[in-house]
Amino acid sequence: MGPGTDVWPQWASLEEEEDDDDDDRAEDSDNVNQPKAAKPPRNLQTMRHSISQATLAATSDSKSTNEGSGLKSPQNERCAYVPIFRSGSVYKYAVHLSLQVFDGHGGIDAATFTKRNILEFILEDSSFPKGVKKAVKNFAKVDHALADTRSLDSSSGTTALTALILGRNMLIANAGDSRAVLGKRGRAIELSTDHKPSCTTEKMRIEKLGGVIYDGYLNGQLSVARALGDWHMKAPKGSDGPLSAEPELEEVTLSEEDEFLIIACDGLWDVMTSQYAVTIVRKELMVHNDPEKCSRQLVMEASKRNSCDNLTVVVICFSSDPPPKIEIPRMNRRRSISAEGLDVLKGVLGNV
Repeated sequence: MGPGTDVWPQWASLEEEEDDDDDDRAEDSDNVNQPKAAKPPRNLQTMRHSISQATLAATSDSKSTNEGSGLKSPQNERCAYVPIFRSGSVYKYAVHLSLQVFDGHGGIDAATFTKRNILEFILEDSSFPKGVKKAVKNFAKVDHALADTRSLDSSSGTTALTALILGRNMLIANAGDSRAVLGKRGRAIELSTDHKPSCTTEKMRIEKLGGVIYDGYLNGQLSVARALGDWHMKAPKGSDGPLSAEPELEEVTLSEEDEFLIIACDGLWDVMTSQYAVTIVRKELMVHNDPEKCSRQLVMEASKRNSCDNLTVVVICFSSDPPPKIEIPRMNRRRSISAEGLDVLKGVLGNV
């Protein structure tokens, strides 16, 4: 675990950190060798230091319900399915949870401040709990508070990904290039969009607001199109600029087919697909049913693939049992399959 990382027993998180200013920085508690960064920063004053952080907190111990939350209710209200959030042998039934990952750049200030305050801003928003989406989407309050705190470095920034689970409903809010992936009976369901400057929709938004993209970097400096902080690059408060702190939302109603959630920073997704990550986690869970070991395995695999960025991986399971084996009916005819199709099939089968 990296410094300043909070740990909650109902989930498994594994982190690796990399300091651009110190080649002799100690490894994290998992002692996995992390290759040094190969992605050159466009502005050394902006990209002095980089960390990843993750937190999970219980927002309520009240009876699980979607009533008055502003989230959609399951179509079948009689459904008896109740998700269980767990890591190892520790379980928590259908409480309201918040799971978060922050990938900082330009120093630790923005990531540390956001980690400590974002959940409080959501819970204290006047729209919460009846207007959960509005409360969660308003990352701007945290962003403005960060700018107003004079003791913090204004050039520090962070991506932010939050998963808020209320009973059977899960709300994902993402600003940046971290990613949330749902494992659904072996299939990878991406619940967030990577906000890269080269992304078509982000590129159109950036150019419309007067920004430029140089070699994949926003204004030649930043490799993400959305982030909190980085006020040296943003327009004045209340006005839109190329660099946005507004998150995109995705809502999911959990079912028995939803087995686990992976959220991780871009250091993982730069070297493997969402489907491959889900395949690894599902295969490991069928062996030992331990999400903490799954997080470790993903970090080790990313390191083997020469990931050149921070690594933060969080795995949370929705059942106390390991994923069931999927039986594929035999076909009498022999058919050929492409390499890409084979990878998808491997994900479904849970075998590599």
